Amino acid sequence: MNDLWWQTTDYLRHGGFVMVPLVAVSVVMWTLIIDRLRAFAAWRSGDLDTEHAVVMLADGNAPTDSSGLRATLVRDFLAERSGDAELDRDILGQCALHLRRQLDERLAVIGVLAAIAPLLGLLGTVLGMIETFDVIAVFGTGNSRALASGIGVALITTQTGLLVAIPGLLMSNRLGRLAQQLRMRLDETRAALERRLGPGQERETV
Repeated sequence: MNDLWWQTTDYLRHGGFVMVPLVAVSVVMWTLIIDRLRAFAAWRSGDLDTEHAVVMLADGNAPTDSSGLRATLVRDFLAERSGDAELDRDILGQCALHLRRQLDERLAVIGVLAAIAPLLGLLGTVLGMIETFDVIAVFGTGNSRALASGIGVALITTQTGLLVAIPGLLMSNRLGRLAQQLRMRLDETRAALERRLGPGQERETV
């Protein structure tokens, strides 16, 4: 365990100061990824089907034993409904819009962080090459240790930037697909609830 710690510390030290923002980007990005995976899992698991959501809307019973996306939509709408058909359709639309914003929340940030990582790696590459050329300008090619230090900075930061960026981009795409599936589920449920809401309210006012 101690050997691994010292190897990691030595690796980061040889990468130079660019490793600090790279590590920070990695930590923040994976924190957001884990948060989104947990949120999407909660919205997908144990959710109502569309027919059950329509029945609960008709009965006026808010689901209390599910944190799924459809259940949340029904629960939020029933908490805000007014009894007026036109106003209720607007309220349903606002509830659905709020959930859509929650689905898209932080996805753009994850994508940006994944895109920043290789740029930071490239910055480290440039700095390492500048260091190498400075050594060549002063000592020529005879000081192999100093040359290796600059080349090491260039390669380590490039490697780290790619190691952060590649899984980050893959997870960003994966989260985008999950969000799209949940948006489709939300739109389908909203349309079904609107169909049930309109005729039901109209019969009450006749």
